[in-house]
Amino acid sequence: MIGLIYSLIAGVLVGIQGVFNTRMSEKAGFWLTNTWVHGTGFLLSVVILLLSREEGGLSKLNGVSKLYWLGGAIGVMIIFSVIKSIDSLGPAYSIAILLITQLIVALLIDSLGLFGVERVPLSANRLIGIGIMIAGVVVFKLK
Repeated sequence: MIGLIYSLIAGVLVGIQGVFNTRMSEKAGFWLTNTWVHGTGFLLSVVILLLSREEGGLSKLNGVSKLYWLGGAIGVMIIFSVIKSIDSLGPAYSIAILLITQLIVALLIDSLGLFGVERVPLSANRLIGIGIMIAGVVVFKLK
C-alpha cells in the first residue's frame, strides 16, 4: 500500500515539476533552470541527510557500483527532455508519452533482470497493458 501512495505522490510531483520547470525556463533559460532545479534539490537533500543522521556518510559510496553514480547526470537529461517535450507537445501529451516510455524501459529492466533487479518473466498481460496505454494516448491525441 505504501508503494502505491509513493507512486501516486511521484506522479503528481512529476506532472507539476515538468510544468514549473518549463515555465521557469521560458523566462530564465534552460541551463539556469536546470541548475536551479538540481541546486535546490541538492540543498534539500543535504538538509534531509543531516537531519536523518544516516551512518557511514560518504564512505558508503565506495560500496556502490560506479555506474549508479550517473544518476545525477541522468537527472539533468531528464529535466532537459521534460522541459523540451512539454514546451513542444504540452503537459498532458508529453507526460503520457514519458510514462509509457518509462513503463516500457522498466518492463525491459524487469524482464531481462538488468541492474541487479530480480528477473520477472515477460507475459502477454504486460504487453497487452502497454498496448492499451499506447492506444489510449493515440485516442487522447485525436482531434
